[in-house]
Amino acid sequence: MSSTNETARNNNKQPLLNYHHGFGNHFESEAYEGALPIGRNNPRIVPHGLYAEQLSGTAFTAPRNENRRTWLYRMRPSASGTSSAFRPCGSSGSSGSNSSGSDDSDNGSASSLLPETFGRADWFRDMRLDPNPMRWGATPLHSSKGSDGDDSGVGINFVEGIHTLMGSGDPMCKSGIGIYVYACNTNMSSSGEKEEDVNEAKRDMHMFNSDGDFLIVPQQMGLWIQTELGLMTVMPGEICVIPRGVVFTVNLIHNDTEEEEECHLACGNNNFARGYILEIFRGHFQLPELGPIGSNGLANARDFLHPTAYYESSGDKTNTTDRDDRRRLHYTIVNKFGQKLFERTSPHTPYDVVAWHGNYLPYKYDLRRFCAINSVTYDHPDPSIYTVLTARGGDEEGTALADFVIFPPRVMATDENTFRPPWFHRNVMTEFMGLIHGEYDAKKGKKSDGDATDASGGGFVPGGASLHPIMTPHGPDAESYFANVENSCDGPVKFEGGLAFMFESSAMCRVSRYALECEHREVDYASCWDGLVGSFPRPHT
Repeated sequence: MSSTNETARNNNKQPLLNYHHGFGNHFESEAYEGALPIGRNNPRIVPHGLYAEQLSGTAFTAPRNENRRTWLYRMRPSASGTSSAFRPCGSSGSSGSNSSGSDDSDNGSASSLLPETFGRADWFRDMRLDPNPMRWGATPLHSSKGSDGDDSGVGINFVEGIHTLMGSGDPMCKSGIGIYVYACNTNMSSSGEKEEDVNEAKRDMHMFNSDGDFLIVPQQMGLWIQTELGLMTVMPGEICVIPRGVVFTVNLIHNDTEEEEECHLACGNNNFARGYILEIFRGHFQLPELGPIGSNGLANARDFLHPTAYYESSGDKTNTTDRDDRRRLHYTIVNKFGQKLFERTSPHTPYDVVAWHGNYLPYKYDLRRFCAINSVTYDHPDPSIYTVLTARGGDEEGTALADFVIFPPRVMATDENTFRPPWFHRNVMTEFMGLIHGEYDAKKGKKSDGDATDASGGGFVPGGASLHPIMTPHGPDAESYFANVENSCDGPVKFEGGLAFMFESSAMCRVSRYALECEHREVDYASCWDGLVGSFPRPHT
């Protein structure tokens, strides 16, 4: 076991973060000396009056090399406080009583903007099959009413700012994936903020996902993520994975350091966070096999970072009698369950895990650490050579439920007759692409009046996205194609112009009503190939 230190800042809070290095490893961590039991998992008397609780990410009988679980030693078990029952979010669940019969209407509910369905899309009624290629401009910040525009005066947190783009399968059957975008400008939690700035009725929201694992890709502004297992910062150019069932909170990192300022300037000057989410409803992400590459390359296991134990010391609020104190000290727990959102109130913080040991953990990864493998002779290799993480579950061996692929800075092939961008393609897989910064070498970015969210300018822009469904033809646009045909490729070239990524899945995805109707959709995307006209037979020269 090893750890690394990282200084990160979130408003007035400046703790020193520690991480464990590795992938799939069994780690142990304690934030209070002597809190971990020795020699057993569930002793009759847990050290320091803690409770032992197991969090299982796989079935008990899963093969040992795939089995995932972590033992938590916490101030109160998660079951404590669940007499306040989960209620559906949205207007139909905004009032009522909890299971103990007490009125919960004065609980300072944090869910005033939460819809009934996760990502503001009903998984069955609002999703459509559409085989056409699609492209979107950068995701804007949406108002509470869901209209497009820069509503910077409206507080939208991470959960409230998520919109479903597409998905497949059914989380209730643990099959398929979901793809989402987020845009938010306020914190989920008041932790670390000045007391006079805290909106008690809205800020203290915490979430867990009963449906699957989240892979989060920030594009603009960094994220401060608190989980039951510890703290992480995730900046644009990094990713994180939050496994099924782990409670977490997402706050925003503002530009308090030089590194964050540079990243912010590279990704845009808008005053809100934006990014992408891939969710898998089955299994967990893992490293791809290296095969003939050998024992090193692509994403190295040592570069994945896991948080260390961290706990909040707030006490139980069940005995608080002052009405204002109850509103200030209450915690809202949101549960994504079957693509629906449910909430309940808790009298104590969910972040009271003092120690833990196991291998079912959230983690982060810096995409700059990726060791790219490429052709050094001729031709552009298949994009699978840039796979960072994969999730098994496709219908055939070697076919993934989902792959996370990046197109990082790299040296391009030097053969004089190599076409450097990706080739024209029809694929048995669904391809969803996003752009973190810069340009993608097969699509030129354009802006209208300097606004990346304006789809009328066309182009593949940072914060935007594209979709090429199964067997839908796609490839470099006409401008990129002819520019690269004229490129003599007579010397090595290092591409450093941007960082794009792809969520690739064997599943055929349905597209949400939001994705089809939003104002930043580029409805004439397919016209980028209109300039590719026939020239056969070309006269000999």
